[in-house]
Amino acid sequence: MGQIIDFCNGILWNYILIYLLLGVGIYFTIKTRFLQFRHFGHMFGVMYNCLRAEHGGISAFGAFCTSLAARVGTGNMAGVAIAITVGGPGAMFWMWLVAMVGMVTSFAECTLAQVYKVKENDGIFRGGPAYYMERGLKCRWMGVIFSIFLLIAYGFTFNSVQANSIVLAFKTAFNLNEYLVAGILCVFTALIIFGGIRRIAKFAEIAVPFMAIAYLIMALYVVGTNLTQLPAVMLLIFKSAFGFKAAVGGGVGAAISKAVGQGIRRGLFSNEAGIGSSPNAAATADIKHPASQGYVQMLGVFTATIVICSATAAMIIISGVNPESGSYNGIDLTQMAVQGFVGDWGVWFVALALTFFAFTSIIANYYFGETSLVFIDSHHPAGITILRILLLGMVFYGAVEKSEFIWDMADLSMGLMAIVNLIALIMLSGVLFKVQKDYDRQRAEGIKEPVFKISNFPELAKDVEPGIWE
Repeated sequence: MGQIIDFCNGILWNYILIYLLLGVGIYFTIKTRFLQFRHFGHMFGVMYNCLRAEHGGISAFGAFCTSLAARVGTGNMAGVAIAITVGGPGAMFWMWLVAMVGMVTSFAECTLAQVYKVKENDGIFRGGPAYYMERGLKCRWMGVIFSIFLLIAYGFTFNSVQANSIVLAFKTAFNLNEYLVAGILCVFTALIIFGGIRRIAKFAEIAVPFMAIAYLIMALYVVGTNLTQLPAVMLLIFKSAFGFKAAVGGGVGAAISKAVGQGIRRGLFSNEAGIGSSPNAAATADIKHPASQGYVQMLGVFTATIVICSATAAMIIISGVNPESGSYNGIDLTQMAVQGFVGDWGVWFVALALTFFAFTSIIANYYFGETSLVFIDSHHPAGITILRILLLGMVFYGAVEKSEFIWDMADLSMGLMAIVNLIALIMLSGVLFKVQKDYDRQRAEGIKEPVFKISNFPELAKDVEPGIWE
């Protein structure tokens, strides 16, 4: 089974997604006139203006934190360690590249999720790729296929990855029994997910900023006390990215292939741009213009990869811990790197930080899975309860299962999701460009907070749920 998954991942990531992801990101970058660079500062301004919801729903900040909860997890700590171990330091360069083009891809999918969102009976919005496939493309079958992939990936596989990393971190730091940690994790997960999206968003608004700031303070301390080594670190990353480090001993092509493959895989896992997951959270925001949530989610990609992943990579590389020794293969590599700077307490600090990162990811992943289940069949509310029980089972299973197999399954399911979503984004690019130009036009006219009026888009009115943008 493992060999089959490895073969599929090799085809998917080395021959399909590497071109599709970068190609779509570059296409949107050019068509939006390098939006992520032109309006970089505007992302922060939009976030400040969206701290409150318009009509008592979920604020753009709450939706941002929910999506960031999924983005900022084991991929930013264990994933970076794995990327450096397998692909070398050069994998970080490709993670940065994926993030920069992925920012505008995230803008596209999250803006479209807002355009085609629907309103539930409790007043909460719901949406995502499946909804813009059904409403925008008139392809419900495509939305169902995407929802199945997302349900497998986020409802089950990714949560196993997060749980596995938590157990490994606690075993390294405190030598705790994995079954005990898994049981405690399931209890706390149940307390949150049985409260619905409002409780999930409120929890994310508190936990995500706290854990991100604490981890970055640690990273800034490490980098700040080793500033003289930073130029050498950057040089090493660029040399490794293009195979110069391997040129002396040969095998340049293989070195580049590993760096590119790991960089793109782990980069996509850390920022999730183009996969189609974050639009499910973005659609819940109660805002005035769809594009504003696109800007907010661009900031999420930047935060997850350019900021947090880079901080992890810098600590690992500066520490001098040899990832090729085979002694460490994930979060324990990050723990040993931090321990070298601050002492033994760094090991448990990383364990606790990872627990916050991974736990909030599990919570957000559950909501993405719930959205997929509701889209497939909204007439059986008992299915939500069954999903919650199965998710808790997968969290427990993932905590004690071999990590390599789980990571490979996560790569496969994530790749299949991305292919379906990226195809839909290209097909709906015309709608995206109209919405983005409307936002730019209003800003050029001096309007600080643009408002989307569906009456200005009669060709979209028939596809958008009535009353959403009136």
